[in-house]
Order: sequence, then structure tokens, then C-alpha cells
Amino acid sequence: MTWAVVPAAGRGTRFGGEVPKQYSQVAGEPLIAHTLRALCSHPGVDGVVVVLAQDDAHWPGSTKIAGKPIATCAGGSERADSVLAGLAALPDSVRADDFVLVHDAARPNVAREDLDRLLEYGRNDPVGAILAAPVRDTLKRAGDDGGIDGTEPRERLWRAFTPQLFRRLQLSRALESARDAGVTVTDEAMAMERQGLRPLLIEGREDNLKVTTAADLVLFEFLLTRS
Repeated sequence: MTWAVVPAAGRGTRFGGEVPKQYSQVAGEPLIAHTLRALCSHPGVDGVVVVLAQDDAHWPGSTKIAGKPIATCAGGSERADSVLAGLAALPDSVRADDFVLVHDAARPNVAREDLDRLLEYGRNDPVGAILAAPVRDTLKRAGDDGGIDGTEPRERLWRAFTPQLFRRLQLSRALESARDAGVTVTDEAMAMERQGLRPLLIEGREDNLKVTTAADLVLFEFLLTRS
């Protein structure tokens, strides 16, 4: 059994506007609906817990998508707090050693074939796995004055995507450890790395974009027209 946790308690301040970015309308639906459908349409996903802000007034109240159950719970001020809340809110049928997906609410374009590989290889790894892509651009190190101080080698560097796949209890303990140490983790893999663990990198498609700006939303709208 594999459930997904989707943290959606963020405000998306870089995106701008009064409505959180996960509720921006795309093709007549909120962005998060596209994200949830991408997850729930995969046969390996049994259900989703969506983690909402305490005062969320935009959630449409969905309880099923593509026939899969959608549960909700309240999140916290940081991503890790919200993921922990989502892990705690999973149904009792999700055992401590079952794998759980964690996926960004603003990544609506995850491909089914990427989910296939993540679930196949991640479940067979002793730690778990994440979707990612090798860095292909030239990387520059900036100085305080905005000038270039140097060029950084890009070999062995990857950009982390979601979903990320880890066992329920192991991930909960890793996130709690980071929280108790006062460390802000920017993704779930970072929490696992702090435990001395080495998640597997699964190369995913570059169009698994995270909607951060209005331009990203336009790009996703364009991708929808080609699907």
C-alpha cells in the first residue's frame, strides 16, 4: 500500500497575488487538482493526505479523485512540520514500514512513467528514492557585489524533484530529528541524509516543473495543450 502526502499549507509569496498559488486556476481547475489527479491516476497510489493551512478557505472539499480517497489535515509553519502532520494523519492501514510518497502541491506535471520508475526502484532500495535531474547548465558562484567569483563544477550535481519515496516511520523520525536539532530541511531527502542514509536518485523528466512564478503557470498551461 502506498499513500501520498501533499503539503499545501504554503502561501507562495514569490508567486504573488491574494490566492495561494496551489489554488490558481488552470484550464478551469485549481492547480492542486491537476497535481492530485496526476498522483491518483497512477495505479500504485492508494490515496492522498493533503496538508492545508489552518485558515485555508480555498480547499474545494474533495474527498475522492480518480476513485482514490483524499483526506486532509492541518499543517505547520514549515514544510517539515506539514509533512510530519501528513504522515501522522495517514490511515492506520499504512504501516510503519510502508513506503509513502511526498509530493509538492505545485508540481502538477509529474509523468506516469516517472512514478513507475520511482515506485519500482525506490521500493527495492533500502532507504528509498527521489525523482531528480542532472544539472546541465553552467553554474556560477556570485560575489557580494553581484560579479562572478568563479565557475562551479556541475559533475555529480542533481536538481531534486518530487515525489520522494520513503518509509513512513523512518521518514517521521528523520524529520523529527531535524526539527529537534533546529535544522530547517528543504526536502525529505535532506532529513534522511542527516541520518547518514543515501536515498537513490531516479532521473525524471525535466518538465516536472514546480510552479513558483506566474511564468511557470503559463508554461504549465502550454504543456497541458500538448498532452
